[in-house]
Amino acid sequence: MAKRTVNRRELREQSEAAEKLGGAAGEAGDKKKAKEPKKKPAAKAKRSKTKVIVRKRLLWGVYSSSMKEEGRFAYAERDAADERAAMLTEKHKRTYFVQPIKEPIADKPVEAAS
Repeated sequence: MAKRTVNRRELREQSEAAEKLGGAAGEAGDKKKAKEPKKKPAAKAKRSKTKVIVRKRLLWGVYSSSMKEEGRFAYAERDAADERAAMLTEKHKRTYFVQPIKEPIADKPVEAAS
């Protein structure tokens, strides 16, 4: 069966004629369907937590192959940390390595009571 092609001009003319004739009838039909859509509740403002910036300092840690910490050195003393790892490697015949450690800094240092 052949499909009939749609003539858009004819359809437009039919719809325009229906609008002219049924203007009053269209309004009556609109009243039946004129339900107001429900309003969505107002979106609540999202609270975002303020990101706390924690100051950290970098240290060099000497570790054994079983991740046991063998020593800590200041960031400026990287050479001393490497020497310590080499000395322990020669002495114990195990693998020792240097790894950075990030340690949080307390905002107010605790004063020693005397």
